[in-house]
Amino acid sequence: MTEHLIRNGDVTLRAQIDGSEDADATPVMFVNGLCSTLESWDGVVAQLPPVLRVVRYDLRGHGRSDVTPAPYAMGALIADAERVADVLDVRGAAVVGLSLGGLIAQGLAVKRPDIVRTLVLSNTGAKIGTRDLWEERIAKVRTHGLATLADEMIDRWVSPGFRGAPEVAELRRRILGTAVEGYCGCAAAIAGTDFLTATSGLRLTTLCIAGSEDRATPPDMLQELAGLIPGARFELIRRAGHLPHLEQPEAFADLLIRFLSETGDLPGRA
Repeated sequence: MTEHLIRNGDVTLRAQIDGSEDADATPVMFVNGLCSTLESWDGVVAQLPPVLRVVRYDLRGHGRSDVTPAPYAMGALIADAERVADVLDVRGAAVVGLSLGGLIAQGLAVKRPDIVRTLVLSNTGAKIGTRDLWEERIAKVRTHGLATLADEMIDRWVSPGFRGAPEVAELRRRILGTAVEGYCGCAAAIAGTDFLTATSGLRLTTLCIAGSEDRATPPDMLQELAGLIPGARFELIRRAGHLPHLEQPEAFADLLIRFLSETGDLPGRA
């Protein structure tokens, strides 16, 4: 594992490479959701074959990346991902994006097809929520902090059967540890994003993953997303909510490994 600090204009982004250090190894790039850090992928990354070159990073305003003043434009978040990929020489990657990270992955695929070879879009959509909904949440957080939304977020994100798991306490800590500017900045980016037209123009091999108990981006939303991209496959992880990589990392990793095998991105596993 190697850690990198990558400058993109006004922000320094923390990135990490796991697995192979060979620049010619197949790259897999993970993009986080809101109120999350690159460590949220630990359970999945631990199960991936070491021949892969795994790249992940903290979004601006999150984890150990810089916090810049809100609001953020979606274009800025896509440019951050682009900069991480360029500095770390990521080309022809399988890009895995969850929730907000799925929006960023879609935008990156449209803008930089040299970076994105295949897509895995988990618990996301071409548009997530409404502008009014996100502006209401931003106003609450501005006034009362993230504690005012933490219980609501966990209720929407976590399946009922998982709520007593120790991982939920860590999820709460990550939510409460997120900078207000980081949350409000990224929420504003989500509020202003509608990729319906852009995503429907993609012609990439794509896997869309849903959690059966997801109340934030329900399975129907992922099925609709898969319908936008010709040939995209839809998979459902049962007994999982909005964060299947956290609740069921084995099932998530299995779907990802099978997808990489089918696309020829895993050597010896065609």
